[in-house]
Amino acid sequence: MQHYKTLTALHLGNQWEAPQHPLFSMIGCQSECKLGNREFTTDCYVIAFKKIKSGNFMYGRTSYDHDNGCLFFAKPRQIIEMKDLEFEEKGYMLMIHEDYLHGHELFKEIEKYSFFDYEVTEALHLSPKEEQIILELHSKIQTEYFNNPDEYSREIILSHISSILKYAQRYYKRQFVDRAQVIGKTASKFNDLLRKYLNQGLMVKSGLPNVAFLADQLFVSPRYLSDLLKQETGKTAMELIHIFMILEAKTCCGWGKRA
Repeated sequence: MQHYKTLTALHLGNQWEAPQHPLFSMIGCQSECKLGNREFTTDCYVIAFKKIKSGNFMYGRTSYDHDNGCLFFAKPRQIIEMKDLEFEEKGYMLMIHEDYLHGHELFKEIEKYSFFDYEVTEALHLSPKEEQIILELHSKIQTEYFNNPDEYSREIILSHISSILKYAQRYYKRQFVDRAQVIGKTASKFNDLLRKYLNQGLMVKSGLPNVAFLADQLFVSPRYLSDLLKQETGKTAMELIHIFMILEAKTCCGWGKRA
């Protein structure tokens, strides 16, 4: 598998036009366009908005649902695979090399956005209004990217990227609420799993259940599960595990019972 350390190598390797900047690039479609068959890793953060006409986009070995306009986020050195991919109009990818963030507040700030660790099936599905806001920010980045760069260009581009990330965080919270209304509270299923784990004697065999195991049982990524539970209960997955075990210990010892 090819790993691209530079954006120039990434563009050349995928037969894209050379980037306007060595550390930041945009791949977009003004009309239908094909991106062929590719599998690679890179030292870049990727933010992509897409309406895919056909083909498969793979991220973390998981196929991307392309029924609606979505945003997805990839962190450096994550496997990205494209198979006969064809975008509709308005599809784009932003590629931000890690070095482009050096010296900017976003260098540290970007680490707090846990959706860079989500699986591709946990992409952000946008409402029409949300889509409009994201596309407007993209348009501003595009204008700055293709203009003659000056000392303000990087700061302006990164400020718009920061806005996209903040909006994405807000929209993910909305998506968590929508998800709960459609398929029920994840917290209830999470507690049921903990109860099952205990009843099957797995505590004795394997010790305390970890978040990765429980997330796998619920068919979500660990970070997505923790954020989803935080939205529903105010507690992370690990905090809920500890609370469950404390309550179980009290029950077993007869604590909290009145004499």
